[in-house]
Amino acid sequence: MTIKLLYFVSHPIQYQAPLLRRISAEPEIDLEVIFESDFSSESYFDQGFGVDVKWDIPLRESYNSHLLSEVDIDQRIKSVDAIWFHGWQSRMFKQLLKAANNTGKPILMRGENWLGAMPDGTGIRGWLKRRYLSNIFSKCDAFLAIGSANRQYYLDHGILQDKIFNMPYAIDNSFFAQPSEATSPLEFRQEIGIEAAQKIILFAGKMTARKNPDVLLSAWSQADWVDHDRPALVFVGDGELKQPLMTEVDQLTNRQDVYFTGFRNQTELPAIYKAADIFVLNSEKEPWGLAINEAMACGTAVIASDQCGAAFDLVDGETGVVVKAGDTAELVVALGKALEKSVEMGEAAQRRISSWDFEADLVGLKAALEFVL
Repeated sequence: MTIKLLYFVSHPIQYQAPLLRRISAEPEIDLEVIFESDFSSESYFDQGFGVDVKWDIPLRESYNSHLLSEVDIDQRIKSVDAIWFHGWQSRMFKQLLKAANNTGKPILMRGENWLGAMPDGTGIRGWLKRRYLSNIFSKCDAFLAIGSANRQYYLDHGILQDKIFNMPYAIDNSFFAQPSEATSPLEFRQEIGIEAAQKIILFAGKMTARKNPDVLLSAWSQADWVDHDRPALVFVGDGELKQPLMTEVDQLTNRQDVYFTGFRNQTELPAIYKAADIFVLNSEKEPWGLAINEAMACGTAVIASDQCGAAFDLVDGETGVVVKAGDTAELVVALGKALEKSVEMGEAAQRRISSWDFEADLVGLKAALEFVL
């Protein structure tokens, strides 16, 4: 029997597109995706990066999708076997969740929340938020946990264990593991002027205060590097802190070892991660941090903060190092430790992420569907 599954998600997401293609290829699932909006096919201004972005991979090919404005949503809801939501943040999604619940159709929920990134708060505000979440969750029949911290979030909000199914927050591991068609690690080094023997510490993402790229720069500049062994520090991305950091670098005596590449698109990223010896994501209140998955799929060691959702499942003493978010002194120590064992950690990271994949997602999704149907 083929299960007709309707999926509501805010917009096409570069991480999700290959997963949706994989689900659509499954003969047991007839998937239709409904987007609230779509700006993936043209250039748009990304608030986090602070620049115009146009993705260089298609985000809506090889699976069935429509915009919310293009369909009779009541008819769609009534015609399917089950409904899957990615989050509940928007007013429209809350309306859709209520409409779906009123039909009696089983509802699956997959969100990114965990208490460290989205705390309930205390006092009356915390009580009100928990009451609000209880109302949302009461309309759902099963929950798709992206990781252990996300699973615990549901448990802490009264969801029964047997209603939670593991659907790991995964990326297209094969895309990052295989050689890049756009460029090679050596070509990336040559492009920005880093010698083949020099090690690289990498930040890749939106250069915002929450990501703490300034803390990484401080830790790198304070570390007691031997001159000929000083690693290069590479910032890939754009955002509000890019210019202030570039100004700060101008004051450093070793500024020639710090590089800013600006925004780089999806097809360029595998070579960049593979060129690096360590990837650092020292974020605060990070729901997950899929860049950690990307780096690990490329065989790169990871330093992640204790406020990254991914750190609970993917980063340990073998695959990398976990540090206290925003702690410069702790990051200094971690940089030295990870550089010393970067090859072994990178290999362990790639092994670890190999099973955190779309096939595991399918297992969890099918189990949830079997439970609700």
